[in-house]
Amino acid sequence: MKHLKIGIVEDDLIIAASIEMTLAQIGYQPITPVRNYSDALKMIAEETPDLLLLDITLEGKEDGIELAQKVNEDYGIPFIFLTSYSDPATVNRAKQANPYAYLVKPFNESDLFSAIEIAFNNYNRELKTSRVQSHPATQLRSDIFIKEGDIFHKVKLQDILYVESDNVYLHLYTNLKHYIARIKLDDFLHDFSGDDFFRVHRSYAVNLNHLEAINSVTLKVAGKEIPMQKNYRQELMDKVKSLS
Repeated sequence: MKHLKIGIVEDDLIIAASIEMTLAQIGYQPITPVRNYSDALKMIAEETPDLLLLDITLEGKEDGIELAQKVNEDYGIPFIFLTSYSDPATVNRAKQANPYAYLVKPFNESDLFSAIEIAFNNYNRELKTSRVQSHPATQLRSDIFIKEGDIFHKVKLQDILYVESDNVYLHLYTNLKHYIARIKLDDFLHDFSGDDFFRVHRSYAVNLNHLEAINSVTLKVAGKEIPMQKNYRQELMDKVKSLS
């Protein structure tokens, strides 16, 4: 599973290279840095980064704040401002773009890591709030971020085969990896899963796209037998098309 992709928009080549190296060292997947507004938009369209690091002062007439406003309008990607200037006028102008964090140069590895972690925590919190408010499954995102150690991994919901509850923790199984997240099964089903996941047991929910077989007490997902409680069976059969 790939790590989070971080886009770097920085006009100073030395600083950009340093940021790129630092991101790789702390476990992220940096995208080759770009220096100006137009190259940044091209990078976003082609690479689909998960987060952007935006220098406020860029090469060319448009600056990082104008780029951030464009990102807000067209992409909805979280971003962190980087700048050598911390004067009130710059900060106040930057605040209008609603960055997820603000780093003043020079910063170190710890500063960068902390800013990214806070940004993703805030981003995920906003996503959860918007999901609860909008609720229709068609408005849910197609992926979630799961923290593992110091890294947030992007996991596509369609790749999750089934989930298993363990009190306040949830085990999420894909073909490639097993993740553990601190979230209750009820909250996962309400906030993230849309119509693809169906609860078949007090401790299990399965991705219907990966359902292979059903009998009276179990079902099979990707070769794995999952227990099924009787009170869920009829509703499940109503949801899937069957021929007898």
